[in-house]
Amino acid sequence: MENTIKIKDINDIDPTLNLEGEIRRLKKEKNAIILAHYYQEPEIQDIADFVGDSLDLSRKAASTDADIIVFCGVKFMAEVAKILNPSKLVIIPDMKAGCSLEESCPPAAFKAFREKHPDHIALTYINCSAEIKALSDIIVTSSNAEYIISQLPKEQKIIFAPDKYLGGHINRQTGREMLLWDGTCIVHEQFSERELVRLRGGHPDAHIIAHPECPEILLRYATHIGSTSSLINYTIDNEGAEFIVLTEPGIIHQMKKDSPKSTFYDVPGIEESCSACNNCPFMKLNTLEKLYMCLENEAPYITLDEELSEKAKSSLDKMLEMSPKKSTKEAA
Repeated sequence: MENTIKIKDINDIDPTLNLEGEIRRLKKEKNAIILAHYYQEPEIQDIADFVGDSLDLSRKAASTDADIIVFCGVKFMAEVAKILNPSKLVIIPDMKAGCSLEESCPPAAFKAFREKHPDHIALTYINCSAEIKALSDIIVTSSNAEYIISQLPKEQKIIFAPDKYLGGHINRQTGREMLLWDGTCIVHEQFSERELVRLRGGHPDAHIIAHPECPEILLRYATHIGSTSSLINYTIDNEGAEFIVLTEPGIIHQMKKDSPKSTFYDVPGIEESCSACNNCPFMKLNTLEKLYMCLENEAPYITLDEELSEKAKSSLDKMLEMSPKKSTKEAA
């Protein structure tokens, strides 16, 4: 695939340009769809066609009739879109938008781990590389993991990778004893228990809602534990309440839109000197300027080896087949 790069640097963009208007124009001209994760900056969420969690976005990527998929999230999410749509152009605002969970699970080490446990199947969290997906039997998200596991025989031995905290939570919820890979999310493990307790003391009536990528010591405080979409639905069901939010604070933008009468508090990170440790540094690499650039340039784009993509697609197809049926949340 050959593209002429029209804008080589953000500094080349006319500072007086109406970025939102230009993005909408390019999207219409090129029959593109913009998909965004809840952890993106508010302005990106607001201009996206669909905002969702990993399961929602996978479903939307699998069903879209757009010619170009613009994925505002991290690279593994854009890879999923490409795997499910090999003939479509999938672009991402910043190719450096990686994932600490993906980095925690190198393919060679995971392959060796699997070979040591041949009687186990690999149930793998979607936050991983295409190579890991190709080495897995079923992909899961935090939305569907328990539902999918409930369909597997109780005697089936399972490896769960890469997030040990999510895997531990699922073990406790299902009574399973899955063998856990030792991976973590740098954001969710950085939340401060001390700051959480301080917030709870100042807001004793607040609901504490947490993503299961958080360490167990934090999950013990939670009123509700769930995926990003589950957390949002919980705030809608309890509109008017106060919420202490234990996940990446980008989600609070959608929560405020969906539950405008509620009050939300994000939990600071462990490091007192770091005011943004509760923000995902990878998600925040995407900006409105980079979104405009990637639509104009039709780059950077995702490319995957065909054989690798086919192997990875098998585990993703299993996920989609075994997931509960639910419509994708459309952005306002």
